[in-house]
Amino acid sequence: MTGDALHRLSLRRTLIVVLLAGVFVGGIAQAWMTWRSSEAAVNAAFDRSLYGAIRAIDANVSTDSGGVGVELPYVMFELFELTASGAVFYRVATEDGLVEIGSPDLPMPQGPLATRQPYFETAMYVDGPVRIGTYVRPIERPLTNQPGTRLVIQVAEDLSSRKSFSRQFIWSAVTRDLLLALFAAGMVAAAVTWSLRPLRQLRTEVQSRAPDDLSPVETARVPADVLPLVEAMNQHVFRYRDLLAAQRRFLDDASHQLRTPLATLLMQVTFAQREPDAGKVREALQAIRVQLKHTIRQANQMLALARADASSDQPTAPVDLAALARGVTTRWWSAAREGGVDLGYEAPAGPLLVSGRAELLEEALSNLLDNALRHTPAGGRVTVKITPGPGTACIHVSDNGPGIPEDELPRATERFFRASNAQGAGSGLGLAIVQSIVRRHHGQLHLAREPNEGGLRATLELPLHKG
Repeated sequence: MTGDALHRLSLRRTLIVVLLAGVFVGGIAQAWMTWRSSEAAVNAAFDRSLYGAIRAIDANVSTDSGGVGVELPYVMFELFELTASGAVFYRVATEDGLVEIGSPDLPMPQGPLATRQPYFETAMYVDGPVRIGTYVRPIERPLTNQPGTRLVIQVAEDLSSRKSFSRQFIWSAVTRDLLLALFAAGMVAAAVTWSLRPLRQLRTEVQSRAPDDLSPVETARVPADVLPLVEAMNQHVFRYRDLLAAQRRFLDDASHQLRTPLATLLMQVTFAQREPDAGKVREALQAIRVQLKHTIRQANQMLALARADASSDQPTAPVDLAALARGVTTRWWSAAREGGVDLGYEAPAGPLLVSGRAELLEEALSNLLDNALRHTPAGGRVTVKITPGPGTACIHVSDNGPGIPEDELPRATERFFRASNAQGAGSGLGLAIVQSIVRRHHGQLHLAREPNEGGLRATLELPLHKG
C-alpha cells in the first residue's frame, strides 16, 4: 500500500485497528502471564500439601531402638491419598541406603541436598509422571558406628489431580482475562466512535452550507485537538473571502470607471463618421486618441491595483531599494524633460536592502512619480530621496506643485478620490495603488505638505531585510 493510500484510510478505522491490535497483543501477553503465574501458584499449593505429608511422616520417625522406625498414621496417609486423587508413594531411608522403608526405588534429586530444605521435582515412576518431594535432616540419635548419617524422607503423588485442578484454575483465569480484553476492545471501539462524532458533525455542517456562505466555522464545540484544523480552515475562508471581495471590487471599479470613457469614445467615433469636414475629423480623432490614452492608463492602473491586492501570498526576496529607486527615476527623466520639470535623485552610498517584490515596489514609485510630474508645473522640481532609519528604509518623493489640501490628506489614498484643487485628467487610483503595495510589504505610506517647497511629500517607509 502506497503512502497516499495510507493517508486516505478512514481515521476511525485506523484508530480502531491500531488500538484493537494493541488490545489483542496485550490480551495475549496477559493470558500468557496469567497461565504461567497460575501454573506456578497451583504447583506451589500442591507442593505445600506434599511438604505437609513429609512433615507428618517426619513427626512419626523414631530412632530410639538404635535403628529407624516409622509409626505411619494410616488414616492421615489415606486422607492424603484421597486429596491427591491418585496413588501416593513414600520412602524413609538413611542417606547411605542401609535402611529403607516404603518404596525404595523412588528417584533421588541430582546433586547434593541441603539439610532441612525441601526439594520438589517431577520424574517418571512406575507408569507415569509423579511429583516427588524430598526432605533431608540429621538423625537425632545416630545409629551405631555411623555418626553424621542423615535421614531422607520422600513422598510422591500422581499428577492427574494436580493437572486437572491446574487446567480448571488456569482456564478460569485465562477466560477472565479474555473477557476483560473483549470488554476493553468494545470500549475502545465505542470511545473512538464517540470521540470522532464532532468531526462528523463538522462535516455535516460544512456540507449543508449554501455555496455563497463564507462565514467562519463555529469553534465553540470543537475539540481542542481539532481546533487548529478548524482555525486554519477559517483563515483560508477569510483569505478566500478577501480574494472574492477584491474581485468584486475590481469588477465594480472597472464597470464604473470604463463605462463613461467607452461611451464617450463611441460618441466621438460616431461624430467623426458623420463629419464631412476633414479638419474636424482630425480634431475628433485627436480627441479619441487622448481619450484612449486616458482609458488605457486607467485600465492599467486598475489592473495594477488588482495585482497589488492579490499579491499577499507571493514570495518575497531581498531588494536593493537604492538601486531600484535609481532605476525607476532614470526611466522617468524623459517624461520630466518633456514637461519641463527638474527630476532629481538623492541616496546614500551602498545598498539598502528591504524584503519585498521588486516589480510591485517599482509600480508604487512609478505612481508617485507620475502623480508628482503630472501636478508639478513647468519649471518646477521633483526630488526622489532615499534615507535609512532605525530598522526601516524610506523613499521620499517631494514636489513644489499645488499639493493636497491639509483636510483632504486622510482621504487621499481612497480609490478614485481626487483632491479639490486637482487639474487635468486623472483616475484617482495612483495613491490607492501605492497604499495597497506598501501594506503588502508591511510598511506605511505618509502624505504631508512639503515643508520647503509647499507641494506634496509622499514617504514610503519599509522594514529592512532581516538576513
